[in-house]
Amino acid sequence: MLNSKQLIEITGISRATLNNYVALGILPSPVIKTPSEGEGRATRLGYFHEDAAERIKQVKILKKKGQTMAQIAREFNESMTPLPKLQENESSAPAFITSGFGGPSDTMGFEKARRAISSDAGQGSPGKLSSPRMTQNLSFDGSLEELPGPSYMVNNNFELIWWNNQAQHSFFNHSKELPGDLESRNLLILLFSTEAGTDPDRVRELLRPHLAAGKKKLSQQALIKIYTALDGDELGILKDVYDHVAPVGREPMIHFPTMLADDKGSLSPHDLYVCFYREGIFFTHSPVVLNDDYLLDFLSKRNQVINELLKRRKPYLTDVTVMVADLQNSIKICSELPAEEYFELINNIWQESAPIFRRFYGTYGKHAGDGMVYYFFPQPDCDYKLNAIECSLELQKMMKGITQQWQTRKGWFSDIFLNIGLNEGQEWFGSYHAGGHVEFTVLGETINYASRISDFARNGSVWATKNMLNQIPQKKRDRINFGITRKTHGNESVFVTDTYSSISNLIDDNLPANEKFKDIEMIPITEIRAMD
Repeated sequence: MLNSKQLIEITGISRATLNNYVALGILPSPVIKTPSEGEGRATRLGYFHEDAAERIKQVKILKKKGQTMAQIAREFNESMTPLPKLQENESSAPAFITSGFGGPSDTMGFEKARRAISSDAGQGSPGKLSSPRMTQNLSFDGSLEELPGPSYMVNNNFELIWWNNQAQHSFFNHSKELPGDLESRNLLILLFSTEAGTDPDRVRELLRPHLAAGKKKLSQQALIKIYTALDGDELGILKDVYDHVAPVGREPMIHFPTMLADDKGSLSPHDLYVCFYREGIFFTHSPVVLNDDYLLDFLSKRNQVINELLKRRKPYLTDVTVMVADLQNSIKICSELPAEEYFELINNIWQESAPIFRRFYGTYGKHAGDGMVYYFFPQPDCDYKLNAIECSLELQKMMKGITQQWQTRKGWFSDIFLNIGLNEGQEWFGSYHAGGHVEFTVLGETINYASRISDFARNGSVWATKNMLNQIPQKKRDRINFGITRKTHGNESVFVTDTYSSISNLIDDNLPANEKFKDIEMIPITEIRAMD
């Protein structure tokens, strides 16, 4: 027999891959027993038949030929001779583990867990979910590609932004790609399309951990949009579960033991792990196949997981406010400062602005030289357009502080300005990948107009389109001090509030430098000066 460590060393695969092979049926479940002296400090190890190494080599050959893991698993299950079962005194059934702080892991045999949960399922219930437990902090090298069960991530509006193939095909029952627009990808609506969706009891159990995880973000008002897509029975179930479930989410990661149906419709024990990030909530279901905490190891590397999730985020159609900010007279500033001080100034601006963007849910787009692009997406508990406006005004205050610091340091008399353009629209959001670098972007005119408006702005001003402000409810718009500076008959400048102007009326057409605004000259814009 080979223990799991020896099998990994011989074949060169990761522990996550080994678990995945067992979950797919390529390898039989190992014998779990206490290791012999000299096999390490582990209290229990999984033992495999020696032919398992040869089978893994066959898998590698098939992968090189371009076959997917699903195809390989099907080929092994249909045409290849099963490995002989190991005969040991210890049970070869894997263990069912949930980990918690403040005490040892709760462990019970797989068959015992299956019988305990399936006994409820046999009475018309998919099995009761235990209370969530906070997980231990471990370490592991893995990737999203190696997750063994349905996995998906939602944004703060509970709309899917990433999912794996198992989630799409076996969990959400979608043979084709999920819809491109975010509203059609609401997780709660999609849960009713799962295999459990036709059974009221089972769908309640499926909804419970998801609503428990999302209740802090999903207010009753935020659910109204979801309600309109459900029929009467589904609406009643959703409202009832929402009203009775207790919110969770103060911990970075929680765990629910649950049951999922396999390809043959049989319920089997799974672990549902839920991880909370600023960008959204990540769910992953893992079949209980080994006495092993490899998935916890991987999920505990929070920065690694969220970075990989964001890199793989699916393109989607969404409402978005785009902010483009450019440093005014950057060429002049660069010529006046030694190179190291110019870089210090730019880094000073970016570093001080980062927490401001985080506070107002800004998503980083890119830094282009001395300019930057950020995106503001719909949030369940605040208006993303107001977030962009408040963030812009905070940046104005920040730049005044930076100006004072550098004027004192260099003896300057001129100000350092960050000119800001804002625009709102519905665009496709996605990412570009170049090696380890990832750049998020939106496609369409929204970002182009914001960039041109930023170019139009002067002296640290904030300008936004009329289209954007018109989408803010009147009561909230009354909090914003915006308008246009106009000339009186005596040639005095007067700021007229609550007004707009097309760009053509704000520029001198005779100046060659203004030719670049010709294609947007009819867009009505306004200057935002303050907010209550």
